[in-house]
Amino acid sequence: MGFSRYAVPQQGLIVRTGEERATLVRRTYSLVLASVFVTVGAVAFAMTQPAMMQAVTQHPIITFICAFIPLMLAQRARASFPQNIGFVFLFTFAMGLYVAPAIAWAETQSPGIASQAGLLTFTAFGALTMYSFLSRRDFSAWGGFLFVGLIVLILTSVLNLFFGSASGYTWIAGIGVLLFSGLLVFDTWRMRNLYGPDDYVIAAVSIYLDLLNMFLFILSLLSGNRKN
Repeated sequence: MGFSRYAVPQQGLIVRTGEERATLVRRTYSLVLASVFVTVGAVAFAMTQPAMMQAVTQHPIITFICAFIPLMLAQRARASFPQNIGFVFLFTFAMGLYVAPAIAWAETQSPGIASQAGLLTFTAFGALTMYSFLSRRDFSAWGGFLFVGLIVLILTSVLNLFFGSASGYTWIAGIGVLLFSGLLVFDTWRMRNLYGPDDYVIAAVSIYLDLLNMFLFILSLLSGNRKN
């Protein structure tokens, strides 16, 4: 699963005016929405290509590494339009190819489960985003706690690959949903308080990764419940 976090901008960048904030929010969520559509398109494309699905299934680590090459290029070209957008779309398309086998397997077990996971993800996204925008809390203290939680989650997931515990997968999925819910709130707060109008690529990719991981963990959680 895509656990990666994106680079943090310089702390001196602060959105100071309402116009700057509106520009940043518009650019960020437009890119997030477009990236989600690109990923969905990539998943649909992969499902029509059995050879590609087999290659991704047999070489997930290589696919994962290749997927993040355009992300690094997007970071380096984040101030160069339209190259930055092109690299982001290439990254999100590659991520769609990467997660396609997991989605296809879940659909064979329970048809329609991916749509249910998607609906739950966007419902949670709307609620958490609204909370982050309306709350006057300072979420800066969440960063260290969430980072440690992310490392623990990755290590626990790797260990569970060796033990193969079904209940372990369920617990990891539940904790993953909670963790990336917190990261979504934190990244939304960072977008509004630490980023400048030209940092929309960093903001959008961070939120996109939160959404993607939430979706995958929700899908895993629903799949586990269906098995039981």
